[in-house]
Order: sequence, then structure tokens, then C-alpha cells
Amino acid sequence: MNEFELIGEITGHFPQQPDVLLGPGDDAAQLLVRHGSVLASTDILVEGVHFRQDWTTPYELGRRAAAQNFADITAMGCNPRALLVAVAAPRQQPAQWFTELARGLQEECTLVGASVIGGDLSAGESIVVSVTVLGDPCGGEPIRRGGAQVGDVVAVAGRLGWSATGLLALQQGVDVDPALLSAYRRPQPPYAAGPAARAARATAMIDVSDGLLADAGHIADASAVTIDLDSAQLQPDELVRLASQQLAADPLDAVLSGGEDHAMLATFPRGRQGSGQVPRPTFRVIGRVIPRGTHAVLVDGTAHRGKQGHDHFD
Repeated sequence: MNEFELIGEITGHFPQQPDVLLGPGDDAAQLLVRHGSVLASTDILVEGVHFRQDWTTPYELGRRAAAQNFADITAMGCNPRALLVAVAAPRQQPAQWFTELARGLQEECTLVGASVIGGDLSAGESIVVSVTVLGDPCGGEPIRRGGAQVGDVVAVAGRLGWSATGLLALQQGVDVDPALLSAYRRPQPPYAAGPAARAARATAMIDVSDGLLADAGHIADASAVTIDLDSAQLQPDELVRLASQQLAADPLDAVLSGGEDHAMLATFPRGRQGSGQVPRPTFRVIGRVIPRGTHAVLVDGTAHRGKQGHDHFD
């Protein structure tokens, strides 16, 4: 099984109680509580899989761990409010490493007005950072993956291909613009895009963490539609294009399949002028929603033959 098939197999064993408004299958779950509801999501960073200590400082790791969790709540059009952080590390790990990790977590929390409210600490053979985020739906319905409608426009907010290009440069040992390396080490999700999409009545939305094609596929599958992306609207940013030349890589592949920039991909109702109710300039239109066909995602009307995105078990 690939990663997503395995997730489906596992979650099939978890029947949900009546107070679960949203269970597995979206960027965050939603649980009914006495005076409303709370959103929750969790993510993990494993040394040697998601990061290396010689590539990423503990401060950057803290920023990254918080950011990828906040992005999940933002992708529901809601507000992140608190983090629970669990860390395992070797016994000889210096105390300063932990304080720098905490500083990174706190500085990212400051950007969204959230707090670290608790967690756990354990010894381990390597570093593992697990973060659970709690969010506030602010009295409204979260934006789910499964609401896209035929005729909607597809739009994205944030950067695409930066983190993947930075990671490739680190793997090859090639000097590229430091902004690309920073994008891998410390992503910058467009937090304002979530509320903007909600105000514009987005029909579906997702955090682009596994790659544009893969995450567009999650919306398409959940909504029983096909998403057709327009490559002309996905031209790589100049830094990505120039670095890709140095790395002998295709910059469009980084845009289509590179993950961990944590851009926001959303669908919006088509407007009278054909542009949709897209909140500009936060979002830019990159495609359209069409009836379900053989493939969940197309690029210029055809299936993309290259890599679709990141899969831990591929």
C-alpha cells in the first residue's frame, strides 16, 4: 500500500462517536464540545526522514513544526489557537537545543496568536517532534476538501516549488539562493489566506504539504470531480527556475509535485465574468473543476506522467 491507501485502511477501524463532527479525511478533525466545537490535527517530524541536524537548526525546526500544524487549521478557514508538543531526543542532546526549539515554536505561535499549552518529553535514539494543534472554527463551518463543484475555479495562495528546490540543493550540495534553503527549513504558510477564502465562500480547500498534484487529487477524490490545472498559470518563480538550472532539474516538476511550502489550494464558485469569487491578490487562479473522469487531476487536459507528490511509503 502507498501512504494514503494505508491511512484509509487504518482509519477504517475507527468508528466515530456522535460528537465527532469531522473525523479522519480532512486537514483537521472537528469535535463537538459543550459550548461549540474544537478543531484538532497532528503532525510529526522525524530526524533522518523529515530533517537533518546539519541542515536545520533547532530554532528552524520549531518554526517548521508549528507552521505545518497551523497550516492545517488555516486550510479549514479557521484559526489555530494552541499547540501540544511532544519531543523525543537522545539523552546527550544539549539543553540549549531544547530552548532553541522552544524559541522557534513560540515565534511561530506569535504570528497567529496561539500558545504552547503543554506536551511531553522523552529520551529516544533520534529526534522526533510531534505536534498537535487545536483550532477555533469561529462559529462557522470549516471548509472541507469535499465541497468542490463542477464549474468552480481552482486557485492557490502562497509559494510553490520553493521548499522542494531548497531540499534538492541541500541533497546535491549546490549553493543556491538562501531564500530557497530557508523555504525548506522554515516554511511560511499564507495564514491570511484561510480567512480570506472563507469570506469568499470557498467550496473546498487544502494545505499543499504533499505536492500540488497530490493535494489537488485529495480535493478531487473527496468531491468526486476532476481538477484540470493550467500549466501557463503555474510558471515557476524566478528563484526556482534559476536554481533548477543549476540542479539540472525541471522547475515545473518542483511546482507540481514539491511539497512542504504549505500553500493553500482552494476552489471557488465561478463568477459571471468567469473569474470566480477569488480573493485577489491573495489567491491566483490556476485551473478549473470539471466532471469526474478517469483521472482525478489533469494538467492542460491530460494526465501528468511525472511524480505526483510525496509519499512516505512509495
